[in-house]
This record gives sequence, C-alpha cells and structure tokens, in this order.
Amino acid sequence: MTELPRRAIVRTAKLASLPIGVAGRAAWGAGKRLGGKPAEAVAAELQARTAEQLFTVLGELKGGAMKVGQALSVLEAAMPEEFSAPYRATLTKLQDSAPSLPTATVHQVLSRELGPRWRTKFAQFDDAPTAAASVGQVHHAIWKDGREVAVKIQYPGAGEALVGDFRRMAQATRMLASWVPGLDLGPILAELVERVEDELDYALEANSQRRFGEAFEGDPEVFVPAVVHQKGAVIITEWMEGVPLSRIIGEGTPTQRAQAATRYLEFLVAGPQRARLLHADPHPGNFRLLPDGRLGVLDFGAVQELPDGLPTAIGRLLTYALRGEAEPLLAGLRDEGFVLPTMTVQAEAVLNLIEPFLEPFTVPTYTLRRSWLRGVATRLQDPRGEQWRTSIKLNLPREYLLIERVWIGGLGVLAQLEGEVPVAQVLARWLPEATYPVPRPEAHD
Repeated sequence: MTELPRRAIVRTAKLASLPIGVAGRAAWGAGKRLGGKPAEAVAAELQARTAEQLFTVLGELKGGAMKVGQALSVLEAAMPEEFSAPYRATLTKLQDSAPSLPTATVHQVLSRELGPRWRTKFAQFDDAPTAAASVGQVHHAIWKDGREVAVKIQYPGAGEALVGDFRRMAQATRMLASWVPGLDLGPILAELVERVEDELDYALEANSQRRFGEAFEGDPEVFVPAVVHQKGAVIITEWMEGVPLSRIIGEGTPTQRAQAATRYLEFLVAGPQRARLLHADPHPGNFRLLPDGRLGVLDFGAVQELPDGLPTAIGRLLTYALRGEAEPLLAGLRDEGFVLPTMTVQAEAVLNLIEPFLEPFTVPTYTLRRSWLRGVATRLQDPRGEQWRTSIKLNLPREYLLIERVWIGGLGVLAQLEGEVPVAQVLARWLPEATYPVPRPEAHD
C-alpha cells in the first residue's frame, strides 16, 4: 500500500471517529444517569467531552477537515444557543490555534526550503509556534537584519490532505443536487477545489499579500505586513502585534468591538475595490486590532482575482431590495445567474427572502448580534416556511462563490463581535451602484 492511500485511510478513520465517539459517550452518559448522576451534570460533561474531541480530531487532521471546523467557528453565531454554547470556546480555538508540528519536522522543512544553514538567515528563531492553522503554522523570529518576522511553514503533506479532504467532501456534497432543485453544484465544486489548490501555493500568496500591501500602504485604518522572503513551503513576513478578533469576541470592550467590527467590514468591501482582489478567508484568526486602532490583516492564501472590483450588480440589487422593488430585483438575479432560466420564482417571495438581512441598512448604526443572525437563520432553515421553499430554488453562480463565502462568514464574525457599525454608510461608500439613501447618523441597536 502506498503512503498516500494509507494516509487517506487514516484520515477517514479519524473523521469517522467523531460520530462513533459521540455514540460511545452517549452510552456512557446513559450509564451515568442510571447510576444516579443528575441529568444536567451528565449532559454538560458529555458536551464538554464531545467539544474537546472535535477540536482534537479536526485540529490534528489539519487540511480540509480543520477548515470545516474553522468554518463552523465563524458560523457558530447562527446556531441555536443551546447547541452552540458548549462548543463556542472549542470552535474559537480552531480560529487561530491547533495542535502543532514536532520541532524536528519544522527544522526539516526550513532546511529543505532555506538550505542546511537556514539558521544563519535569522538572528533568533522560536521553535514553539505562535499560531497553527489548517495549512501551516507560524513561528516568531528575528530576521538577519534585525526585523521581527513571522515565519509561516506549510505542513508536510498538507497539499494531499487538503485537496483530498475537499474532493471527498465534494463527492458527498453531490448527493445534495437532487435535493436542491435550483442549484448547479458542478461549477461550485470545481471552484472550491481550484481555490483550495491555490492556498497551497505560497509564492502566489506572497504576491497577493504584496498587492494588498501596495493598495493599503499608508492607510490609517488597515495594515498589511510586508513580505520579507518566500521560498517553497515557507513565507516570511513582518511581525505584527495586536489583539486577535477571536479574543475581542470573547472579552473585548464595547469600544474595541465597535472599532474592530467597523474596520473589519470596511476591509471586506474595500479590498476588492482597492486591490482588485477578494480576501476570501474571513475567520477571526486572520485579523488583529492594532494598538493604534488599525486592522491588521493576515493570511492571503485564499484570494480571488476581481479585475473590476466587486460586481456592480451587488450594489444595484441591494438598492432594489431596500426600495422594495421586487420585479427589478428578480430580473437582476436572473441576469446574474442566481435564478436559472428553468426555475419559476415569485418576485415578492424573493424580496421576502432577502428582507431579514436588510435591517442593518435601514438605520445609521447597527449592532449585529448573535440573536439577530440566529433569528434570520432559523427562518431560512424552516422547511415549513416560504423563505426556505424560495431559497432552494436559487442558484449560486461560480463567480459569486467566494464572494458569498466572505459575506456569510463576515456576517458570522460581526455577529460574534457585537460591535456598533455604520453598515449602510460603509457599503454605500464602497459598493458600486449602491444608490440607496444612507440614514442620518444617530445611535441605534
């Protein structure tokens, strides 16, 4: 048996351990209850053990499995409170940390990419990683010229693991095609695999980071660390101090929350207009609130080229929705491929589907909260409701795949930050053809 199939079998077995482990702990919990332990105490301990296994398995597997965990951490705000609360701390850990590589393996990668005398390139190198994620982990170091740097090292075998995981998930996802009549999954799955492969190319990532850096050079609100060196599976950038958004989510002050949330939203929509690139990995581990109030941005592996910036249709469709113009809205969605030619959809039903998302645009400032996002998600997921029946008739065009991923993920992060943001003003400034009126400034929650 070759090494790659063996690895795939091991990964599949570990993923399978999640539901098996849940079943085993459920049996353990039943025994504890029969033994007289209070049901509430048993449930709390069972959830804690399950959450810890989720972190351990997804973290150790890295690759696509961990990316799924990171996606869950971003969307946690939309889950029902009784389900999400026990897993919140565990999923947050996956936003910017995970079990790390052995030191010997780190040294092997550095020797292969930077040469056997790789230590001479650094005045200091810390063997303990400062962060670990799905594709690589980061070490603090001092470059030979005295600059503090972050050294990101790609995990050996990350390419096979990441692409393999996504292909297995893509095969499973194809089963949904018969359940979702309006969705063309072929282009979406092709785009996912292509973008995953892009994330493994550190030369491509370094080039994207340089482009973002040039676009935001000297900006008073956004900071992008400079690329110092890149070779193979190693990328070295300027070190950046700051408070991770994941920490602000857990313990930030109202001022930090408002500042971080506003800067975060501004970057997501301004980036495509200024750099002509979409930063497509919105989870909080990629962002820091710097001491001077700027938003520091990390990890440019997931990026989409947008030569003309965000599609002008987005601002136009948002304007139709805010004005309650159902027929132009439906026509615009058809033109963009969100409604396939063979699908019959009522214009008012489409407007009703979008309406819950419009509340933040109707007031000068808005605090997105978990309760708001949870309410929207609950309505969309109710198979008895009109919104769910309408949503399954809509398609996701390939060119909008990463844009939608960023917007959904961004909403999840904003709902976790719970900071007051001038949503309408930010999007009116950066979305082309967004001509809806911006409300006059006054605090609103």
